[in-house]
Amino acid sequence: MLKIQKFAAIDIGSNAVRLLISNIIEQDDEPTIFKKNSLVRVPIRLGADVFLKGEISEYNQERMLDTMKAFSLIIKSHGVSRYKACATSAMREAKNSESLSQKIFETCGINIEIIDGEEEATIIAATDLQSFINPNRTYLYVDVGGGSTEFSIIHNGDKKLSKSFKIGTVRLLNDIVKNETWLEVERWIKDHTKQYDKIELIGSGGNINKIFKISGKSVGKPLTYFYLTSYYKTLQNYSYEERITKLNLNQDRADVIIPATRIYLSAMKWSGAKDVYVPKIGLSDGIIKSMYFETVSSITI
Repeated sequence: MLKIQKFAAIDIGSNAVRLLISNIIEQDDEPTIFKKNSLVRVPIRLGADVFLKGEISEYNQERMLDTMKAFSLIIKSHGVSRYKACATSAMREAKNSESLSQKIFETCGINIEIIDGEEEATIIAATDLQSFINPNRTYLYVDVGGGSTEFSIIHNGDKKLSKSFKIGTVRLLNDIVKNETWLEVERWIKDHTKQYDKIELIGSGGNINKIFKISGKSVGKPLTYFYLTSYYKTLQNYSYEERITKLNLNQDRADVIIPATRIYLSAMKWSGAKDVYVPKIGLSDGIIKSMYFETVSSITI
């Protein structure tokens, strides 16, 4: 018997806000299929307000309200049976995040859950990586966001540990990441990867997805450290305007892609990884999976 449900995930990040709608396809004695149906991304860049001034501006509050109203209508028109909205680094730190969340709930009925860095890392690492990874290898999973980056060690198919650090593309653009934070990340990566003979990277986030698409690599093939270094140099040789006009990058991608690439390259250098795999999954995928498995476990109980 075939059963199809629609779940929706809202990821309120420091650089952009995303709505992912997925079809959950269940069939007797067959693995559940998670099929992306629709993805909407709005580059509000909450972090530009919060990391510099500590709160979300009136202008971006209005944009958030408009975006959530639109998301609410899209969710309704798709016939979504269950949704979850998670906010990360910028909303965690904004003084007015609770009042904005309340205003959004009263206006369009969307309840926003502000999650901490460790929970964010756990949700991201819980995405179904089995079809992308070799269960006999060790990986450093790096998810780069606007306000934070989440790192996870995956060994023989199991997540061993995760850690979130306040290094993100919007923070780096605004030059508010201390050198001590970089050193802390370097120590964490080196301490937790040195026991493994060989380690490879898994990269997630909009910037590495874009780089992978530009590379022309086929799905499942990794980007090499050499390729990423070369592309990083190419990006730096162009001005912001030229990255938009000549490299065909969106204006909200053309600036953050440089600090994002720096984070991936640093992680590769400190872990000794020579390749980075890009499965094109992230927090929104993890939210969908976590909702589904919550539903399954509650039925089982």
